Amino acid sequence: MPKVTEEHRLARRAQIVAAARTCVIEEGFHKTTMADVIRVSGLSAGAVYGYFKSKEEIVAAIAEEALSTVDELFDHILETGEPLTPLAAMEATIEHVVTIAEAPGGDVTRVGIQAWSESLRNEAIREVAKSKYMKLRGHFLEIARRAQADGTVDPDTDPEAIAQVMFGMIPGFILQRLIIGDVTPASYRAGLRALLRS
Repeated sequence: MPKVTEEHRLARRAQIVAAARTCVIEEGFHKTTMADVIRVSGLSAGAVYGYFKSKEEIVAAIAEEALSTVDELFDHILETGEPLTPLAAMEATIEHVVTIAEAPGGDVTRVGIQAWSESLRNEAIREVAKSKYMKLRGHFLEIARRAQADGTVDPDTDPEAIAQVMFGMIPGFILQRLIIGDVTPASYRAGLRALLRS
C-alpha cells in the first residue's frame, strides 16, 4: 500500500474544512452535523474522522484558516518605518476582513458570527473563539505599543485598553456589513478618520 504524502493529507484536510465552511454558511453552525460535513466533502466517515474528531475541531480549523493571514497582515503593518497610527492599522484590518470575506469558498465572517453565538452555550467553541480572538487582540496590543513608542498615541494610556477598543471595532464592522448591509470599508474608514483624527 503506497504511503500517503503530506501534500495529499493537506489537500484532504482542506477539502473537509471547505465542506464544513459551506455547511455552516448554508445551514448555520448549530444545525450542521458531522454527517453533513461528510456528505458535502464526498469523503467517507472514516476519512473525515481521521482528520477531525468533532465539529468543534473543524470550527477551530475554519477559524485558523480565516486568521492564518492575519499574522502576515500585522507583520506588514509593523514593518513600516513611518510613525504608526491606530487609524492606519484599523484601515488595513478592515480591508483585510473584506478580502477574506470575499475569497472563494464562502464568507468566513458568517461562520465567525455563528461561532460567537454558539460559544455562549458551548464551552469547547468558547475556548476556541477566545484563543483566536485573544491572539488577534494581541496584534492590536503590539500596534498600540508601537504607536505609543512612535508618539502617535498617549504613552500614559494602558496599551491593553487601546487594544480592547481597537479589537471591538472589528465585530462592529462585520455585523453591520452582514446584517444592515450599508457599511463598506470606505464608509467605515471615513468614520474612523473622523473619530481618530491623526
